[in-house]
Amino acid sequence: MIDRTPSRRSSPPRPQWRLLRAEMRFVTFTACILTIIGILVGGHLYGRYLASLELGGRENALEQLRSESQKLKTHADDLSAQVTDLQVKLDSAQAALHAIMPSDSVYNIVPNQSLIVADGRLTVGMVGSPGNEGITLDINGKQQTLAAGQIVSVTPDPSTTCQVGVQSFDMFKAVLTAMCSGAKGQ
Repeated sequence: MIDRTPSRRSSPPRPQWRLLRAEMRFVTFTACILTIIGILVGGHLYGRYLASLELGGRENALEQLRSESQKLKTHADDLSAQVTDLQVKLDSAQAALHAIMPSDSVYNIVPNQSLIVADGRLTVGMVGSPGNEGITLDINGKQQTLAAGQIVSVTPDPSTTCQVGVQSFDMFKAVLTAMCSGAKGQ
């Protein structure tokens, strides 16, 4: 009889994986650890590289925003200066208008000046400088001499009656009141 049981000698040798042998385990383990450490260090360095790219872009954007902010601040300062200048011009224009046609029926007039008073119904001018006892006013073309506290009535048209009074005067100016009763445009 023939023995059909396989023997170790007759079977072909099994391939052994060289990396798993006992001698090679330490080398394999060390290579794996070094590979993992290399991947971690490489990933960290690549992440820092990407972060530096992003920071560079961020710093450029911040610098651009700073310069834009400075331009806007300069523009706002220029506009503020223009608003201040326009406010001064408006105040001087209102003062000039108030000197010509002041509100509340009280008017300051200087020698040889004419004012339109009482909502445009009367033209009052001071003729010359005030004297010791009174002032000479030209009211709608008629000259009249008035003392302080004196009131004169004027009728610019049949439906309107106006009163012009002298509150006070000195060498340089006179303070007048002018009011009209009656309908203007009614």
